[in-house]
Amino acid sequence: MSEAKRRRRVLIVEDEPALRLSYERAFRPRYDLVFASTGAEALEMFAGHQGEVDLVVSDVVMPEMDGPTLCGHLRRQRPELKVIFISGYAEDSFRQHLAENEDFMFLQKPFDLKQLAAAVKAALEA
Repeated sequence: MSEAKRRRRVLIVEDEPALRLSYERAFRPRYDLVFASTGAEALEMFAGHQGEVDLVVSDVVMPEMDGPTLCGHLRRQRPELKVIFISGYAEDSFRQHLAENEDFMFLQKPFDLKQLAAAVKAALEA
């Protein structure tokens, strides 16, 4: 399928099942969603979709592998990959674990789905 006709694919990495369900309900009508509950699973999903992921929305703190580490692995494969981090912690608390010039968007919890939808739209249009 051509790039113009393909629905935008968003990989959502969230270890909380209730949040994954709410994101699915909110975004399934507009985007092709892929879910992972850990960073390791996200790497598998990314590889399984042959890099055809337009955006990664990732929690920062997760078991096995945190969001910044995941982002580093994914950006080695696709440096231009768009990323939105979500966290209950302030951005400064994890920014130190990223490369100095790392480009990403950030949403601090709690946020509502409208805020997340606006961030996803902005990231995909950037």
